[in-house]
Amino acid sequence: MPLSTTGTYLGPAPRLFPGCRRRCRRVRNDVSVSCRPRKCNSNLVGARIPRGKVITTARGSSTGELEGHASSRLPPQPCSWGQSSDLLSRIDLDELMKKDEPPLDFPDTLEGFEYAFNEKGQLRHIKTGEPFVFNYREDLHRWNQKRYEALGEIITKYVYELLEKDCNLKKISIPVDATESEPKSFIFMSEDALTNPQKLMVLIHGSGVVRAGQWARRLIINEDLDSGTQIPFIKRAVAEGYGVIVLNPNENYIEVEKPKIHVQSSSDSSDEPAEKRERKDKVSKETKKRRDFYEKYRNPQREKEMMQLYIRENGSPEEHAIYVWDHFIAQAAAENVFFVAHSYGGLAFVELMIQREADVKNKVTAVALTDSVHNVWHQEAGKTIREWMRENCCNWVSSSEPLDTSVESMLPDCPRVSAVHVQMALSPILQEWMIKRET
Repeated sequence: MPLSTTGTYLGPAPRLFPGCRRRCRRVRNDVSVSCRPRKCNSNLVGARIPRGKVITTARGSSTGELEGHASSRLPPQPCSWGQSSDLLSRIDLDELMKKDEPPLDFPDTLEGFEYAFNEKGQLRHIKTGEPFVFNYREDLHRWNQKRYEALGEIITKYVYELLEKDCNLKKISIPVDATESEPKSFIFMSEDALTNPQKLMVLIHGSGVVRAGQWARRLIINEDLDSGTQIPFIKRAVAEGYGVIVLNPNENYIEVEKPKIHVQSSSDSSDEPAEKRERKDKVSKETKKRRDFYEKYRNPQREKEMMQLYIRENGSPEEHAIYVWDHFIAQAAAENVFFVAHSYGGLAFVELMIQREADVKNKVTAVALTDSVHNVWHQEAGKTIREWMRENCCNWVSSSEPLDTSVESMLPDCPRVSAVHVQMALSPILQEWMIKRET
């Protein structure tokens, strides 16, 4: 058993082949590596290289052609795989490039997907009555994921319709002074959001794919609308006499197709010697070949390349919260303003408070956080902010403890209490807490 000078086990000893005097061969997972003993890197002793995870080229070229694998982060090693033989010859290219993947063309309506929400707000198959199935096609994870994302976009539009039709909210375009041609986003507001003299509720969701009116897409698809959307909060708030503003902090940009760039070929009248130019052209062709291979592996159906055009003053959730505060909430007539912020929405609120501390303290009565990911240390919230949060905020966090049980926290900001599922059945609890705090 080979040991280092410090007594550390270095893995199984190299296999020596008969007649080998100056070279050894070490075998790892059916891959043999030739090297000179004096040049072998000791860090490789005992290392396990998963089969098919490393693609190498001839001596002198780069290693780790597949992004993200550990091999792409290793420095060049003196060991080689031999002359022209490499792992590409062992790969079934047809399988790797998934040429049999179905087209990424999906319906643009729930009916096209053969799904609908029943009277309980549950997503069910129109014919079978079964819940949504993610693995619609076996062994085609990428296709299934694209299908799930396409369904998610339809559900986002469906929730927007519910906000307008069932909750009687209005869609308000932002920036308020946007030109016709620039990228725009929007929020939702009740008719009396800015004129209600008593109270206003502001809802902020978390990060990711969710948009205005949603808490979690996964819950909408796998549970029901009441669990995954803000609709129960909004309906109860309206019934209790609140004005309502629904933020849309993840709508930060629009996507447009990236224009194709035509690269002009270099002139043949170059002063470079012909031999050097031919050598460079050969390297360039090999590089393009490898890049094209990887692109076919990563993007077998040649999807359009998109670019992002950010929305002015709303390019991040934090910017969005500050913009909506300055142009809407700060102008509202309500004596009491209440926030409900989930996950990253809590971080956005803390950032808003850091930037507009005096105004927030003067206007906001209470803040109900759910699984908030804010951090007063990392965000550099001052002592006065931390003290205000202790008095006026509460964070309901996922916990197995009974509802509203105090949960210990290392952060000196606001109380934390337990909630088995922060999105489920919390609407009346949060609003009863808010009612107690009304002046």
